[in-house]
Amino acid sequence: MFSSTTFSVPTRRKNEMIDITGAVFDIVRQRGIKSGICTVFVPHTTAAVTINENADPDVPRDILVAFERIVPRDGDYAHSEGNSPAHLKALLTGSSVTVAVEAGRIQLGTWQGIFLCEFDGPRNRQVRVSVLCESAASS
Repeated sequence: MFSSTTFSVPTRRKNEMIDITGAVFDIVRQRGIKSGICTVFVPHTTAAVTINENADPDVPRDILVAFERIVPRDGDYAHSEGNSPAHLKALLTGSSVTVAVEAGRIQLGTWQGIFLCEFDGPRNRQVRVSVLCESAASS
């Protein structure tokens, strides 16, 4: 069985990491998924999705600060829209993550969360959650 849904995430800053773990968990729970594979995908070239620590808010902040050092805003970029740093940060981070679902729960580590990474905000971003699972009939 395959299930897919999309939800919106409004972002407020140029660069930010928003914890979307709860929203992904709610989708898996509402669909009644007991076991399978969950993919979280963002269809944007200046946003990304990643799994990282969600216990300490300093971690996302440190990640964003490091990205500013790695991909400076004032680099030698030719892209006319002026958002090349956002494209590069999204490329480095990635557009999707995949997590196992067991016993009706996404299987993240103790300190892990799923984050939408905004690199060209503020905007309204779309997040697609797709779950491939064993159907009840074949259990």
